[in-house]
Amino acid sequence: MTATSGEPARTSANDEQVVLIVDDDAMLRNGLGNLFRSVGMQVGLFSSAAELLESKLPDAPCCLVLDVRLRGPSGLDLQTRLAQMGIHIPIIFMTGYGDIAMSVAAMKAGAEDFMVKPFRDQDLLDAVSAALEKDRQRRQAMNRIEDIRASYATLSPRESEVMGMAVSGLLNKQIASEIGISEVTVKIHRGQAMRKMKARTFADLVLMAQQLGICKADR
Repeated sequence: MTATSGEPARTSANDEQVVLIVDDDAMLRNGLGNLFRSVGMQVGLFSSAAELLESKLPDAPCCLVLDVRLRGPSGLDLQTRLAQMGIHIPIIFMTGYGDIAMSVAAMKAGAEDFMVKPFRDQDLLDAVSAALEKDRQRRQAMNRIEDIRASYATLSPRESEVMGMAVSGLLNKQIASEIGISEVTVKIHRGQAMRKMKARTFADLVLMAQQLGICKADR
C-alpha cells in the first residue's frame, strides 16, 4: 500500500490497527494522518478512490476515513465498489456539506459514521477507535470460523456424517439405525469428531456446526 504524503504506511500483519484516509485535499489528508499517528495508529493516505483500489489492503484491523466528494469516483461510489468486492472495512464518511440525503444513503449502505467538516479531532478519534474495534472483532470471528473449517476438514466422511446427525438432534441409537452401524461405533465416531473439532462439550460442537452452516434443526 502506498501513501501520498511521502511517508510509506506501515501495513505488516503485525500492525495493531491501520486508518486508511481517502481525501483529495492534500492538506487535510496529511493533517489527519498526523492526528492518527499522534495517538499511535498506523496510517495509509490516498488522494482518490482509484489509488486505494490499486493498493494492497493491510492485514490488520483497519477502518476507512473517506471524503464523500472526491475527484473521479465519489466516496459513495467507493463504498459501493468495496461492497461488491466483498471488502467490509468500517467506513467513516466526511463531507464539507450538510447533505442529509448523502448521509442517509451512506448509513443505509453500512457506514459507521458521517461527519460534517469542520469536526472536533476528538470526535473523529472516538469514531475511528469504535470502527477499529468493530473490525478487530470481525477479524477475530472470521479467524475463528477458518479454524473451525480447518478442523472440520480433518474429519472422516463417517465422522462428519455422524456429527451432522448428532448436532441435528438425533440420539446415538437413532443415528446407528439410520446409517446401519452399531451404537458403540456411533459413540466412537462422535467422540472422534469432538476431539478433532476441539469441542469441550457437545454444546460447543453444536455451536461450531451452526457457524459452519451444517446444523439442521429440523430433520
